[in-house]
Amino acid sequence: MEHFTIATVAEESADFRRVLWTGEHTQLVIMTIPPGGEIGEEVHEEIDQILTFVSGTGQAVVGGQKKNVAQGDLVVVPAGKKHNFLNTGVNPLVLYTVYGPPEHADKAVHKTKEEADALEEAGKDEPPTS
Repeated sequence: MEHFTIATVAEESADFRRVLWTGEHTQLVIMTIPPGGEIGEEVHEEIDQILTFVSGTGQAVVGGQKKNVAQGDLVVVPAGKKHNFLNTGVNPLVLYTVYGPPEHADKAVHKTKEEADALEEAGKDEPPTS
């Protein structure tokens, strides 16, 4: 059994992205987006994503719709929807997200968005294959 006090674990991480757990069908990831930062516009063609916000304030953009987000909010991104999440506040935007199926390499840690983008472009952030 894996157990996380997820809000605490997420708040304690300064990394842009950290994979906490990877299963066969889902993956748990925590993220910290700095003030003025963003996840980056993307589409996961065959992956559903659920994001829960732990602290900070931001804006969710999913399928062209915009919604402000804050602590306690949850946003669902269905597979195939273009999306982005932006930090609009003065403090880090902290969240955890569940991908189904996994999206990133197991136990991946990306300190910054730039590092995450470079590893993805180099093919070094691929999810495990069954």
